[in-house]
Amino acid sequence: MNNPFVLFSSSHLLALLLLVAASFLLFSIRRRLQRAPRGKAILRGTLAFLLSGSEGVLDIWNIVSGTWSPRYTLPLELCSLTLLLSIIMLLTKSRLLYEVLFFAGIGGALQALITPNLAFGFPHIRFYQFFIVHILIILASLYMTWIENYKPTWKSIGLTMIFLNLAALLVGITDYYLDANYMFLMHKPSTASILDWLGPYPLYLLAEEGIALLIFTVMQLLFFVLPEKMFRTGNSRGRGHSAM
Repeated sequence: MNNPFVLFSSSHLLALLLLVAASFLLFSIRRRLQRAPRGKAILRGTLAFLLSGSEGVLDIWNIVSGTWSPRYTLPLELCSLTLLLSIIMLLTKSRLLYEVLFFAGIGGALQALITPNLAFGFPHIRFYQFFIVHILIILASLYMTWIENYKPTWKSIGLTMIFLNLAALLVGITDYYLDANYMFLMHKPSTASILDWLGPYPLYLLAEEGIALLIFTVMQLLFFVLPEKMFRTGNSRGRGHSAM
């Protein structure tokens, strides 16, 4: 018998702790990797391989378990889209994709990790796959930030909002014709999520726009603007750059 997923259970909290530990490790070795082109290439390739493998595991499990369906298992959720784009970003080192994925990838995956739309608890394979893939999506953009020294701008937030709305339009059309609910564009998920606090359909879709814009703004401030200002305050003659 499968254990149901329990929000903020010990296994859930441990998975969140794994994200923190992996992010801290990546940050702590950033300078060593910056001086090692071969090491950077290996790490980028490893992240891309693990992302691809995680998506493959999900597809195989859906087929074997008989749950594959175009209504539920196509890669049309936001995190599925950012997963596929993260693989391309890592392999091509695309700055354009990075500008979108820094916000959409990290923001979307972090929200999914905090309030997972997940029926299976530890130690089900879907539990492992869900948390591993969302942690990898975040690490992919953090890698490009900390190791490759990529940096989004304020214009990147506008680009990300355009991407999200375009993706929502295309996925919404697909939802309509398949009678599906990808990206929760037709109704809220059955499990607890942040959408429960945002009002009824379709008001929560509009509220999501405002929350996304707020989160992206805070991310830009915390990662880049505030560190730069603190650096320049401490050394007004120096050439300021982000401490992150």
